[in-house]
Amino acid sequence: MVEMLQKLAPAKVNLFLRVLGKRTDGYHEIVSLMQKISLYDELTFLPRPKGIVLKCPNSDLPITDDNLIFRAAEALFVHTGYLSGVEITLMKNIPVAAGLGGGSSDAATTLLALNEMCQLGLKKVELMKIGAKLGADVPFFIFGSSAFAEGRGEKLKAWINPLKLNIVLINPGFSLSTKLVYESLNLRLTKKRINYSIPRFSELGDIIREMHNDLETASLRMHPELTDIKQLLLRHGALSAMMSGSGPTVFGIFTDENSAKKAAGDLNKVSRQGRVFFAQSL
Repeated sequence: MVEMLQKLAPAKVNLFLRVLGKRTDGYHEIVSLMQKISLYDELTFLPRPKGIVLKCPNSDLPITDDNLIFRAAEALFVHTGYLSGVEITLMKNIPVAAGLGGGSSDAATTLLALNEMCQLGLKKVELMKIGAKLGADVPFFIFGSSAFAEGRGEKLKAWINPLKLNIVLINPGFSLSTKLVYESLNLRLTKKRINYSIPRFSELGDIIREMHNDLETASLRMHPELTDIKQLLLRHGALSAMMSGSGPTVFGIFTDENSAKKAAGDLNKVSRQGRVFFAQSL
């Protein structure tokens, strides 16, 4: 038994996101390129004799089974028959309901950390199966640093030669419901297999050319100010700017680290609301 574990849970961006249709199970058929970035929540795990205790000292997130971290620990303990407990402390740095996968990453990190700390011996593929029941993005955060995602996000294929990306993110300071954004899309119900050929990405220009998010239209309709944020990033040197996931965080990709850091500094001064982050792909 490990005495204590500290882990970082990274955010992600979707470099492209296509919604191909609505499935009969209520989920949506998607194709996306997902990339972990260097913006992290911090989690600390301490063994305890029994029960699950969750603390979120710097946020007002729930500390019961309304929280994905709590549900991840519970699901893992039930699956393995583990009888002792854990105390988990979350320091929240990734904005909530922001299109950056923070909650899913926290859940995935919890599964990985408790598997290690409690010496449960589960393989990654088993953890991904448990994670898939918690949320569509959870398996990705267990899988690796970048991946092409299909199905409802659970069919993952590694991006073999990922590119080093310099990113500036602006979170406008309000949250967006993923469910609401998806419900705002006009989609036909899909029963047959959809063939979509994933584009090739070998250089930065390929990413810039293919950056597209089908959810953006719905989110921009609800919050037209997100268009201004995209323009702000482009005016500060972003090669392209786009909303991540179901939003509302908007990110821009820059040619190099220096130009991205300069833009982040300048945007911090002019941004009236929300938060600005510089990050790199992992």
